[in-house]
Amino acid sequence: MTPLQAERKGQFYLLRESRFLPFFCTQFLGAFNDNFYKTALLLLIAYQSAALTTIDTDILNNLAAGLFILPFFLFSSLAGQLADKFEKDRLIRLLKCTELAAMCCAAMAFYLQSLWGLLLVLFMMGGQSAFFGPVKYSIIPQHLETHELVAGNAFVEMGTFLAILLGTAAAGVMMQTQTPWLWISTCVCIVALAGCLTSQWIPQAEGAVKSMRINFNPWVATLEIIGYARSRRSVFLAIMGISWFWFLGASYLTQLPNYSIEILCSRESVVTVLLCLFSIGIGVGALLCDRLSGHRIEIGIVPLGSLGLSVFGIDLYFASDLPVVSELRELAVFLETPGALRILLDITAIGIFGGLFIVPLYAMVQQRTPAAQRARVIAANNVFNALFMVMAAVLGILLLGLVELDKAQYFLVLAIINIAVAWFIYAQVPEFGLRFLVWLLSHSLYRVRHIDLDNIPERGPAVLVCNHVSYIDALILAGAIHRPVRFVMLRSTYELPLLNYLFRAGGAIPICSRKESEEVYHSAFIKMGQYLEQGELVCIFPEGGLTRNGDIGPFRPGIEKIIKNHPVPVIPLALRGLWGSFFSHHGKAFPRLPGKLLAPVTVIATQPVTADRVSAQILYEKVSQLRGEIC
Repeated sequence: MTPLQAERKGQFYLLRESRFLPFFCTQFLGAFNDNFYKTALLLLIAYQSAALTTIDTDILNNLAAGLFILPFFLFSSLAGQLADKFEKDRLIRLLKCTELAAMCCAAMAFYLQSLWGLLLVLFMMGGQSAFFGPVKYSIIPQHLETHELVAGNAFVEMGTFLAILLGTAAAGVMMQTQTPWLWISTCVCIVALAGCLTSQWIPQAEGAVKSMRINFNPWVATLEIIGYARSRRSVFLAIMGISWFWFLGASYLTQLPNYSIEILCSRESVVTVLLCLFSIGIGVGALLCDRLSGHRIEIGIVPLGSLGLSVFGIDLYFASDLPVVSELRELAVFLETPGALRILLDITAIGIFGGLFIVPLYAMVQQRTPAAQRARVIAANNVFNALFMVMAAVLGILLLGLVELDKAQYFLVLAIINIAVAWFIYAQVPEFGLRFLVWLLSHSLYRVRHIDLDNIPERGPAVLVCNHVSYIDALILAGAIHRPVRFVMLRSTYELPLLNYLFRAGGAIPICSRKESEEVYHSAFIKMGQYLEQGELVCIFPEGGLTRNGDIGPFRPGIEKIIKNHPVPVIPLALRGLWGSFFSHHGKAFPRLPGKLLAPVTVIATQPVTADRVSAQILYEKVSQLRGEIC
């Protein structure tokens, strides 16, 4: 299915597809059961542990948290290897049967009122989640097209946080019944059985490296999968970004209950609303990400997400100064309190921008990791996620316990640290900042329309040729084409202030005439050849300069030299609607600024020209035909 067909079907068409719906239901039910069981156990420890053991409640809570997260350190490396070696659909079915067996053990432990049995089952559930994670995220690219990865990950993240919300709420409700253990035992078994059934319809997903030898040494194997993740810098930093999100998410989810009681002076009903808004916000942000990115992997949205996380995190601190009351507020009283709606908005916005932040990063890791290593890289991601969540707990103990910050101040510190983390990641990988500015450009000054861009191959080397209308042609094309593109441009354009940083970050290639600089001229052709040999896209403006009158100038023969040395397909492109803009040579630059906002621009492509048919004249005729009378 092409991106255009996917867009016409609507955002939720994947939930009607047999290649995605069974998997979505299976992972949703698993996430629900994890959080339902974990919450029920924590409530048991909080309210009835005295009848079961003499161990302190705080120790039991920390023990429970540690038992659930420990398997991610012990088993993630093995899980990644298994997911790369064996059929992923069969592994999922086996894991769901394991979950059903664990839930039957949980039912028995509830019946016997065995706290240690329940803690053992919690460890088993953590282990099941550790094995499921690499399969869960590595199977998505096998069943979905590249342009569907963002939507698929969006639904997975939405489903995960909705499952967290529903599982937590359901456990709280059932704990208030007269026979809570009967209801909880029945529920976990039914949900696990439902997950087993839905997994039967997951389509086949072959293992990528069937000949792999499994390394059972967790320490050595963990270092090995971390090495795979670090071999691609952009992927590794994306993993760091994902882990930082889970650091923030764990911090907010852990501290919101006490924040509501201590800072907002409100009852449990307000806690429930805050948790609901946070989880719903992440779901909304995840789905919004697919729409804002145009149904493709757009990492330019990631800086937007991190910006929103900090802005609304800081505002939450200033909004938390509510009037002091003598007794805890009920929900209705809280909603009538001045400033309460601002707090609700901040919590919701933090969730929304968190969704915008996390989804493109997952899709980026899936897309840029070779299929033969994908599950192991995702397993390394799970190790770092677990490590960062432990760090979140440690930071909470330090700042809230030793430094004695209140919860609002703690959220402020998180927002400030988020700025530092974002700055570090984007400084290391300038592509994030470049794509963000390209995304802003294509969603503010211009309304960019794409026609037949599916003629550009999803993989492999190719040369793009296009008419040259304005100084920002490269940025417009970079925003329209979902693959990274290496642009060849005049050295005078490449060296323009401000834009030079973007061009360097995007790997642009400066060129000039032989008379101006023989070295720059030859270096440009060498770099073009290197990019093509690496399987990348190279874009050339064969006119050799910006149009001065809106017409297309003759194409220079340099394109023929490139294709002669590197015979790859050439895709003709055309830009329409940029002539007369501020960035073109037209004399009337932005005569009416408001009228030029969201000005329509079209990027259109036609079928590739094979290397044996390439000539400057043929390409000139095709680009001229594409552009038509609209300049």
